[in-house]
Amino acid sequence: MKSASFMDSAFEEAESASYRGEVPIGAVAVLAGQIIARAGNRTRELNDPTAHAEILVIREACSKLSSERLPQVDLYVTLEPCPMCAAAISFARIRRLYFGASDEKGGAVTNGITYFSQPTCHHSPDIYTGIGEVQSALMLRRFFQQKR
Repeated sequence: MKSASFMDSAFEEAESASYRGEVPIGAVAVLAGQIIARAGNRTRELNDPTAHAEILVIREACSKLSSERLPQVDLYVTLEPCPMCAAAISFARIRRLYFGASDEKGGAVTNGITYFSQPTCHHSPDIYTGIGEVQSALMLRRFFQQKR
């Protein structure tokens, strides 16, 4: 599979999150060209503010691999990770991060605190931005317009 195909899978998870009334953000973890974990946001469903797509995917991948570190894993997410998710990505030692739309308000990779460039950050993944950016932004805009 190519990067676009993995991001398509993340978008499927985002759509599922939207159908559940969650903010439509999806993520997949990839190891050796295979998706090993996938999730969409579940903060409302689980009454858990940490149940972001990235956190759920990291938890599932760590469980499947019986490891707290994921140095050979690539993460695809539809929106720029927030500070909490950026920290989890760093702590898990994710190899590469691919994300769709930037998040000027809540992002922490290319916006906000730029977590991975901080001296206190122990690990920074390779970062690839803008994959499916238009689709991600449109999906989020549509979701919030329906909520208003």
